[in-house]
Amino acid sequence: MRNRLINRITANAEHDERIMLVTGDLGFSVLEGFEKKFPKRYVNVGIAEQNMAAVAAGLALEGNMVFTYSIGNFPTLRCIEQVRNDICYHDANVKVLAVGGGFAYGTLGMTHHATEDIAMMRALPNMNVFVPCDYVSAEKIADEICHFPHPCYVRMERGGEKRVFAEEADFSVYDIQCLRKGKRVALITMGTLVNEALEAAEDLDLSVYVVLAVKPINKKQLEEIADKYEHIITIEEHNVIGGLGGAVCESLADKRHKALISRMGLNDEYTSVVGHQEYLRKIYNIDKNAIICKVKELK
Repeated sequence: MRNRLINRITANAEHDERIMLVTGDLGFSVLEGFEKKFPKRYVNVGIAEQNMAAVAAGLALEGNMVFTYSIGNFPTLRCIEQVRNDICYHDANVKVLAVGGGFAYGTLGMTHHATEDIAMMRALPNMNVFVPCDYVSAEKIADEICHFPHPCYVRMERGGEKRVFAEEADFSVYDIQCLRKGKRVALITMGTLVNEALEAAEDLDLSVYVVLAVKPINKKQLEEIADKYEHIITIEEHNVIGGLGGAVCESLADKRHKALISRMGLNDEYTSVVGHQEYLRKIYNIDKNAIICKVKELK
């Protein structure tokens, strides 16, 4: 996912001299292609993410399109003040790329578990939030944000993710994609958790939807889904407060709909367990088996 997105940004940079890439001393084995082709448009600011955001904002206000890159919480939570005051307040053309969303860096502990990032980025005016679920959607998001003159946040995982969409798939990143049609219950998720949802759906005949644009989220589609099913379950590798579930509930709060909504994610808690991503999904009840249990609890 991360390599394909960076490669697509590099391809766009061939035709757009405004595109720059700023890293916080990370991205080795990922960013070298861009650095080699465009050494004057590549900046390593060192392990100084707050400075990275400020430098990116300054470069953007001089007419550039700047991508920042780091892992987990570092390009977002560590420098939230700079993202808010320098980037979003000025509507600067900066794209914040984070690799290792959710539990992707699970073995490194709570400091590297990015489980509040969507909420914080989504709350910032002018910031747009995208979450690819595979390399096909990552490439489409890359193309979209390379032609979008406003701040963006892209939450990726570490790489090697299972492909969800066909290579030749034609879709808008702003549309909520239906990956499986079932009855009565609709699962709405983001990122690679969609694979857990698809596996659970096979056993229970559920519909599965994946959201690529968490902000702006497609309210019209959500209303159609909420009027079609008896239950909606949102599933996210994130705090249930302020993330995908919050975005769905906020979008549907203005009027009455058929569906009842349940949210699955971290229940407003910090992770206290260290382990690989699959293990942590099991511990925090967002894996296939937890989804199946949740559906069976519905009346």
